Amino acid sequence: MTAEATPQPCDLLIEAGHVVPVEPHGVVLDDHAVAVRDGVILAVLPTSEARARFAPLETVSRPDAALIPGLVNAHTHNPMTLLRGVADDLPLKVWLQQHIWPVEAAVIGPEFVADGVTLAIAEMLRGGTTCVNENYFFPDVQAAIYKRHGFRARVGLPVIDFPTAWAKSDDEYFDRAGEVHDQWRGDPLIDTAFAPHAPYTVNDANFERIRMLADQLDLPVHLHLHETVQEVEQSQKKHGQRPLARLDRLGLVNDRLIAVHLTQATEAEIHLCAERGVSVVHCPESNLKLASGFCPVCALERAGVNLAIGTDGCASNNDLDMFGETRTAAILAKAVANDAAAFGAASALRAATLGGAKAIGFDHLVGSIEPGKQADLACVDLSALETQPLHHVFSQLVYAAGRHQVSDVWIAGRARLSARVLVDLDPAALVANARQWRERIAAIHH
Repeated sequence: MTAEATPQPCDLLIEAGHVVPVEPHGVVLDDHAVAVRDGVILAVLPTSEARARFAPLETVSRPDAALIPGLVNAHTHNPMTLLRGVADDLPLKVWLQQHIWPVEAAVIGPEFVADGVTLAIAEMLRGGTTCVNENYFFPDVQAAIYKRHGFRARVGLPVIDFPTAWAKSDDEYFDRAGEVHDQWRGDPLIDTAFAPHAPYTVNDANFERIRMLADQLDLPVHLHLHETVQEVEQSQKKHGQRPLARLDRLGLVNDRLIAVHLTQATEAEIHLCAERGVSVVHCPESNLKLASGFCPVCALERAGVNLAIGTDGCASNNDLDMFGETRTAAILAKAVANDAAAFGAASALRAATLGGAKAIGFDHLVGSIEPGKQADLACVDLSALETQPLHHVFSQLVYAAGRHQVSDVWIAGRARLSARVLVDLDPAALVANARQWRERIAAIHH
């Protein structure tokens, strides 16, 4: 480039001590910058070159930070943020049937969903998460709230075999799903997926209907699968086959399937998932807390299955901390495989970013820092004593850094967290709102 060349205009130039693009795998680019225009990444290049080549409207300089793709929380029930800590230290069935479902039945509605999602967005942004795969009722309300706050989401269209506040019959679940899908079709931030709850709460006819519609509309199918030993045993008694085999019989085991949990998997099932392009979302902390079992992460990875990471809902985790979840995923995988070299830091961070984006069909948009992708980015300040000395960036991000070290977050090039301060969200108001929900829920749940 000649000295006389005119600098190229761009909206934003982020200069970082370390850029972690995720693709190519395991690479750290020291003293690099990311140029952004119209919400899209224009270039990733050494900071000195970027200063010569671009004339940005705004420059954010973070010499002590790692710039990473925004984290993708590939499985959540974010309205349940308002049920954080309502019922703890109980087995899954008791927790769900005797506590969570009765409380939900009493409070669920558009207001509960809107307030729960808003609280979740603030928590996720402060932890570097920029995209979510959501699974709950009132997807119309969820989508509107995510859109209002400029947050990227794949919103689940629920299907379950019993009446809820969202729909009273099978036909109504599908009619409403169609309406929500049509409303958000083509939106740059919001998309939809079918979200049948689980094999034990959805009948064959509804699964067949989902398969047909998912094929027609090209939508992912997001469900809890092989979460517990009991689920597998129950399916064998009732259907004469394991849940995955039943889904295969119904034509759902393909590259649209987002299988959440998968703590029970035979070698044949692992290879089937690899062969068909199924994505598996690992939610280690929820599985540990509910004693549901361990997902065979290393075996899945070695077989070539795309892995993503999710926090699950705040009622069973009890946070939306993707840094904590990724660290747990990495260290648990080693214990389960009995191999300290398994699922290393770079693989764990990949699962928390590009793996999640791929699972939910957003990998053409986000998940890595590459020109042409959306500028969904998070800056992690590594200057704190807790992350010093800095020998290896990946190691520090996965094994030492905490979500409180996230300084800045952008979604589609728009600042959502700036120098640790939320943009357009008032923490004091969110806390006050959460407290009034606590009073309402306490009056129901004793």
